Amino acid sequence: MISNSQIQEFSENGAILLKNAFDLDWIDILGEGIEKNRKDPGPYACQYTPQDNEGDFYDDYCNWGRFKEYKDFVFNSPAAEIAGRLTQSFEMRIFHEHVLVKEPKTAEPTPWHHDQPYYCVDGEQVCSIWLPLDPVPKESGLEFVAGSHLFGKMFMPIKFLTLSDYNYPPGSFDAIPDIDAHRSEFKILSWDMEPGDCIVFHFKSLHSGKGNPHSRLRRRAFSSRWIGDDAVFAERPGETSPPFPELKSFKQGDILDHPLFPVCWTK
Repeated sequence: MISNSQIQEFSENGAILLKNAFDLDWIDILGEGIEKNRKDPGPYACQYTPQDNEGDFYDDYCNWGRFKEYKDFVFNSPAAEIAGRLTQSFEMRIFHEHVLVKEPKTAEPTPWHHDQPYYCVDGEQVCSIWLPLDPVPKESGLEFVAGSHLFGKMFMPIKFLTLSDYNYPPGSFDAIPDIDAHRSEFKILSWDMEPGDCIVFHFKSLHSGKGNPHSRLRRRAFSSRWIGDDAVFAERPGETSPPFPELKSFKQGDILDHPLFPVCWTK
């Protein structure tokens, strides 16, 4: 159950830790799916760690239709209901799943960004559920700028591989503030996490992730992205991530009623 105080916390901070939100059976199921996915990557899989470096940071997304473990989680786990209740939406659709893995001794960080400018989605009843499959100490987990989803700004998306801006016309979005250089000016949220815990965060919450310096501890994470009642198609000034070429006929403001985004929970 999601409490009123948790709904309020999510509404104010844009990110919330939920302890023991998922049974460990789901962690095992997703672990099996990630191993299959690693051996059979999708068309959007990306490797961020240079070949000669220690560690291994890789990701992949939009594969829930290919792996039964992912599909089982999307339709049968508590994820859709958690997303629906925290965003106070009457129904919740899967937008996509995103697997992000940092193997031991991975130095590459995840830069500060927020997700909505990457997506072909506008709306406020939207969120991601970041579910780690391994213990994640604060020093190798995610950090969030509390309340940044309420800044009223959209920040320029950047490419994780090159750290360069997307090829959008200048002025399309604001420049991301240098948060690390002015940390005292922001309320930064981060948590120690155990398998079964999750973080739920708004698509417009600024966040980043450290590398994984541990010599033996993996950092596997399954992030499911969810869109609710007020989510509509958004035209961006260039490529989106995911690209979703199936939506080429969609226009700004169209309801995202498409087989790509099935309803997974109704209140």
